[in-house]
Amino acid sequence: MFSLGVLVRAAMETTRISMPTIADALTGRTNYTVCDRRLDSWSRNLLRQAKISLQISGREHIAKGRSFVVMSNHQSHYDIPVVFQSLGIRVRMIAKTELFRIPIMGRAMLDSGFIELDRSNRRRALESMKVAKVRLLEDGLSIWIAPEGTRSKTGELGEFKTGGFYLALDAGAPILPVTIDGTIDVLSPGGTVVHKGRTVRVIIHEPIDVTRYTRATLRELMDRVREAIESDLSSAR
Repeated sequence: MFSLGVLVRAAMETTRISMPTIADALTGRTNYTVCDRRLDSWSRNLLRQAKISLQISGREHIAKGRSFVVMSNHQSHYDIPVVFQSLGIRVRMIAKTELFRIPIMGRAMLDSGFIELDRSNRRRALESMKVAKVRLLEDGLSIWIAPEGTRSKTGELGEFKTGGFYLALDAGAPILPVTIDGTIDVLSPGGTVVHKGRTVRVIIHEPIDVTRYTRATLRELMDRVREAIESDLSSAR
């Protein structure tokens, strides 16, 4: 079953939670707890509208009170609500600058603690990583980033970029690898039709202690994260 109307309802749901977030920011009342509730409601409703069935494993790897650099593969825009419903922790996303240009939604993302990454501007990209480090160390948030940098058109894992790994090393924060398998079948990259009733698997892997790595051994760290994510990816079998 597929539907274009699901995307329309998703846009309406996004606007519904974005407007009060912007209003709170304008009046100085923004706080993470309220934003968390809105993000939970938003992501839950988007999955319900698309009739997505989640199969989640590995939640025992998430220690309470810890902040992580969450790294996952990226198959679809539906990865975003899937991650929020799967992890059960306070998390914000480092997202490409194009998402922040979407009217209303982009402003609400900034106001709720999301981090804009402009890869075309090295200075701004470095500033974004500094903000992410503050979110980790001072605000106690986990930071989610897709190291591929863009959605996979085939479901296969693309090449990794280094920015998120440098962030983890600089902050001393463990990396939490996550495999998302099946969102590409819900909404493909560039697609406009949502295929309802699909099953999406989310596998949360054991955290990786980055203090055992340095910038000189960054490639080893990247390979280890890649191996974890790819181990449960259908397209890699």
